[in-house]
Amino acid sequence: MERRNINRGYMKLTVWQDAIAFYTHTVSVFRDWPYEMKRVAGQQIASVDSIHRNIAEGYCRKSLKEYLQFLNVALSSAGESVSGLHAYHKAGQLKDDEFETMDAQAYKIENSLKRLIESLQKKKRDGTWQDEF
Repeated sequence: MERRNINRGYMKLTVWQDAIAFYTHTVSVFRDWPYEMKRVAGQQIASVDSIHRNIAEGYCRKSLKEYLQFLNVALSSAGESVSGLHAYHKAGQLKDDEFETMDAQAYKIENSLKRLIESLQKKKRDGTWQDEF
């Protein structure tokens, strides 16, 4: 059942949908890592989880300033996750195809977040942003 609520509008954002897909893929790759690597795997999952959560939380804030702040946190979390992917791939812990798929997902999310941030900053400059429901 689809629930409609202005506060859930972030679910229509392609970048949020892509972040959810990135999270589910990350969980599928990292969940079976050996016990001695559970902390590292958990940290990778957490950084990816942070992306969609911050997009949603920022959207649900009233002010544009807060929204932009949370989108920048989401972008930072994407950067953290990409750094981990590169390290794990270089260490031989991620197969080439796993790395390429997740790196491409992250790249798309990073660019989408940058475009969203830029468009919101333009609305801020133009005075076209409405801080009301």
